[in-house]
Amino acid sequence: MKRVAVIGAGWAGLACAIETCRTGHAVTVFEAARTLGGRARALPARMPDGTPVQLDNGQHILIGAYSATLGLMRDLGIDPEGVLHRMPLQLRFADGDGLQVPAGWPPPLDLLRGIVGARGWSLRDKASLLATALKWRAAGFRCDPSATVDRLCASLTPRVRRELIEPLCVSALNTPVDRASGQVFLRVLHDALFTERGGADLLLPRVDLGALLPDAAGRWLERHGAHVSMGARVQALACDASGWHVDGQAFDRVVLACPPWEAARLAATAGLRETADWARQAQALQHEAIATIYVTGGTLLPAPVLALRAAPGAPAQFVFDRGQLGGPSGLLAFVVSASAEERELLEQQVLAQARAQLGQTTLAALLTVVEKRATFACTPALERPSAQIAPGLLGCGDYVDGPYPATIEGAVRSGLAAGR
Repeated sequence: MKRVAVIGAGWAGLACAIETCRTGHAVTVFEAARTLGGRARALPARMPDGTPVQLDNGQHILIGAYSATLGLMRDLGIDPEGVLHRMPLQLRFADGDGLQVPAGWPPPLDLLRGIVGARGWSLRDKASLLATALKWRAAGFRCDPSATVDRLCASLTPRVRRELIEPLCVSALNTPVDRASGQVFLRVLHDALFTERGGADLLLPRVDLGALLPDAAGRWLERHGAHVSMGARVQALACDASGWHVDGQAFDRVVLACPPWEAARLAATAGLRETADWARQAQALQHEAIATIYVTGGTLLPAPVLALRAAPGAPAQFVFDRGQLGGPSGLLAFVVSASAEERELLEQQVLAQARAQLGQTTLAALLTVVEKRATFACTPALERPSAQIAPGLLGCGDYVDGPYPATIEGAVRSGLAAGR
């Protein structure tokens, strides 16, 4: 039995701690915050009348292809069908235009049917997407590693790029098409749209992000003998012949499951050449912001989630009707991926966008959450830090070397791999 320290209790750290406990090792989890979940966590708030409500630090979407995340939820006794609203992939706008994939069809016939039936698209729009998708499939969903999504999709019509590729790219990679990795985008499309029935289904949380997995993970770890230390920000690592030391406490193995800037800080304190090299690579990652603007006073939307036409002065790409997802009636969440504007300006622009595109005229801002370093910038040929840092020291998280962008599924897969 090894003594294992997991530093960070986000989704990657929790997955790592659970997998390590399963194999009989003694696990201690250090978490700097007072809440489990890291960058996908619950956030308490109050409605205008003072009623408490559980929101999130960012509106998240899971998809049917998130096999590791859904499997871990089931292992913890959480029924995904009970806490997630499943709906076929759709990028529909308030006027009804856009693409919607039919439910229950096998891939790629579901995508084919969705393209043929896309509302508001011309025959040229549909033909360009079909021809391009066939080219991607024939090439094994591989492209020049230096290609951006913008370059990858140069043959598509402006409408398809604007109403499908741009919202898909910014929601999956949180990086604008002119800077996003074409290869990672193709990997996401392949796994979601061409691998399994329902892989592209949208899974929208009906509960807050804490109840979705982190809270149950914390209870599971306590039942299985792990020690979870909250409000404990680790200051330094050290290594000698006896093993690793976390703020002076001895361990056989250490896993850095904290954000890359924190992991880089801690790796640098170890004073080893390999940890210093890894820290420089982690510190070099660029980051993108995500803003979620919660508003009240909304009327019922045609669906739990709608796409929005983003443009200068209209920054939001999606809006979620939280009232249709178990929350208070009239509560809407607008999401601005790759956000660059200040909080007050974002609120003003989103309220104006809601009036223009949704006809919602009675909205009032409730809470705006801006995660300035929500994800790493998923750019072409990006060299991400490896999971192996030094003997006995590992890193895990959505940013470590892997095929996926910064997603919940990427974090969970990385954590499970580190635990194994």
